[in-house]
Amino acid sequence: MSPKSTLRNDERIIKALNLVKDADSVELKLTVPENDQRSAIGALDMDVLDAELRQVIFFDTPDLKLDRSGVVVRARRIRKGGDTVIKLRPVVPDELPRELRRSGAFSIEVDAMPGAFVCSGSLKGKVDNSEVKQVLGGKRTVRKLFTSDQRALYKDHAPKNVDLNALVPLGPINIARLKCSPRNFKGFLVGEMWFYPDGTRILELSTKCPPVEAFRVLIETRAFLTNLKIDLTGEQQTKTRRALEYFSRLRGAKRL
Repeated sequence: MSPKSTLRNDERIIKALNLVKDADSVELKLTVPENDQRSAIGALDMDVLDAELRQVIFFDTPDLKLDRSGVVVRARRIRKGGDTVIKLRPVVPDELPRELRRSGAFSIEVDAMPGAFVCSGSLKGKVDNSEVKQVLGGKRTVRKLFTSDQRALYKDHAPKNVDLNALVPLGPINIARLKCSPRNFKGFLVGEMWFYPDGTRILELSTKCPPVEAFRVLIETRAFLTNLKIDLTGEQQTKTRRALEYFSRLRGAKRL
């Protein structure tokens, strides 16, 4: 990517951030090309033994009706305790109901990566890891994983006649997550490696900041990664979209 293209991408992101000043946070993300993942991990001195293991399950119809409607339904199993989320994207903060914005369980975040951005709103809940496992085993309904507020938000935004209990699990996918503070970098970087059943992997590097600091953090992070010779020009993928499409295809193959 040429310097001019890089500048245009940065300018697009900054322009977008100016439109969503009411967001709670900004997460800058970079997908590292698979051939460069090992060298990036080495350059950042990430130790696999420090990683936290997680398991993510998305719920959608086999043909991804929720995804096309801008609704994401997800559960995670984490050692310290699982969680769930009903996510809407894209959203315009000013257009959301005031009572939803006031909820302590609701947050608005801008995800920004080279050449793209999206503003989303997430309503989170807590869940026991064993309950998620029961859903995967068909011993518990999907609906029971979510709070009454989450179910109400889902009902307001999901396609009609697509009940929570009609959704199918897409996953699970295993993840190694590592938060680190590299030398000469102000703040923290998070590395997430997503392992797919076919052996492919996605490595995403990210850092969070308040919207008012996004420009500074964007420039500093780009300069830091460039200095480590980490490729910033590879094809960018959102973890959620990649996972949904992968497991949707996998379910389709099983039906044949």
